[in-house]
Amino acid sequence: MRLDLKRLFKKEKQEHRILRQIERSGDLVQPEYHRATPECPHPERWSMFDSMTAEVEVLEFLRAVVTTIKPELVVETGAFSGISTLWIAEGLKANGRGRVISCEFDPVVYAKAKERIENSNLARWIELRNESSLEMKVEGTIDLFFGDSDIPVREQEVRRLLPQISPYGLILMHDASSHLKLVREAALKLEAEGLISVVLLPTPRGLVVAQKRAGRDVSS
Repeated sequence: MRLDLKRLFKKEKQEHRILRQIERSGDLVQPEYHRATPECPHPERWSMFDSMTAEVEVLEFLRAVVTTIKPELVVETGAFSGISTLWIAEGLKANGRGRVISCEFDPVVYAKAKERIENSNLARWIELRNESSLEMKVEGTIDLFFGDSDIPVREQEVRRLLPQISPYGLILMHDASSHLKLVREAALKLEAEGLISVVLLPTPRGLVVAQKRAGRDVSS
C-alpha cells in the first residue's frame, strides 16, 4: 500500500483533532485547562467540554443572559461543534420566542455542528450557516451578539455588525483574557473610539460584556 506522504506529514487542524476526540469520548466535562492569569489565578475551578468550546460556566452565563434579556435575534460567530449554539437555543426555548443565527466557516466542522443540532430538540430555534462571519448577511436588529470565531477577526465582526446591534442589546466576545490579549485589546480599542462600553469578566479564557454607545436614550 502506497503511503500518502503529503497527508501523513500535513498538520491536522486543531478543530478537527478536537472533533475526533469528541467522537471517541463524547461530551466529557473536565477541569478548565487554560493557564492562570492575574485576573483569573485559579482556572481549574472552572469546567470545560473541550479547549474550543466556551467554559461550562460561560455557557451557563450565556443561557442566563438569553432568558434575562429575552432577545428576538441572537447572532453567534464560530459555532464549532454546536454546543454553545444549543445552550443559546435552550434559553430561547425557555423564553418561547426568538432565534439564533450561527455561522461556521470550516465545512467539516459545520457538518458536525449541523448533525448535533439536527439530533437535538432545539433545531427550530437555530439557523446554522456554513459561511464566513465577515460575509454573512443578517436582517433585522441584533439583540445579542456572541463572538467566538477565529480570534483575529473578532474586531472586524463587531465593527461590521455594530450598526445592526440594538443600543439596548449586549455584545459578548469570548477569549478576552490578558494572556490571549488580541480580543481584549480589540474590545478596549473599540471602547477608546467611543463605540462600545466594556466590562471584562475574569473567567479563565476571558469574556467581554459590552454595549454600544450610539442610540441610547440618555434623557430619560
